[in-house]
Amino acid sequence: MEYHPLQPFLPEGARLLMLGSFPPARKRWSMEFFYPNFTNDMWRIFGLCFFDDKMHFVDEAGKTFRRPAIEALLRQHGIALYDTATAVRRTTGTAADKDLEVVEPTDLEALLRRLPQCEAVVTTGQKATDVFCAHFQLQQPKVGSFVVFTFDGRPMRLYRMPSSSRAYPLSVERKAEYYRPLFDTLFNHKS
Repeated sequence: MEYHPLQPFLPEGARLLMLGSFPPARKRWSMEFFYPNFTNDMWRIFGLCFFDDKMHFVDEAGKTFRRPAIEALLRQHGIALYDTATAVRRTTGTAADKDLEVVEPTDLEALLRRLPQCEAVVTTGQKATDVFCAHFQLQQPKVGSFVVFTFDGRPMRLYRMPSSSRAYPLSVERKAEYYRPLFDTLFNHKS
């Protein structure tokens, strides 16, 4: 069994919580932060959505990402990050959702209570969507759309976005087209 190696990233005043499933094995990490695999597209998606530049957060020479710039953007816009599992068993040693057995799901209610201004949750893959929807007994939204739910009397939206994994069969540009309207809606951001 493997426990989550990171603490939740919960900037003060966060309005959006992004939930993946679980980090890849540490040997695949290029930095000590979320979406650490250098081949993962998440920080390229953010670069496209916020700066029209998929390389904005990429340190090509170091084969890593510009973590301080990423964290600054997340704090500026109030974007929290964590995963839907705090303990998993890798059935084949990969980070692929199909190869992860969730042993201990994240206490999603406790996590949301730590984010009193949060109004939206994004799941960034099928396993994360499965876990979140099962916990809150929600119908799964289609990729690129959302469902409305209430948590502690708070109206919220659950958005289902495409996985940022390279295994998901869309270009980084096409993935960003799914994320951009979400960011525009939440942050009145115009790229």
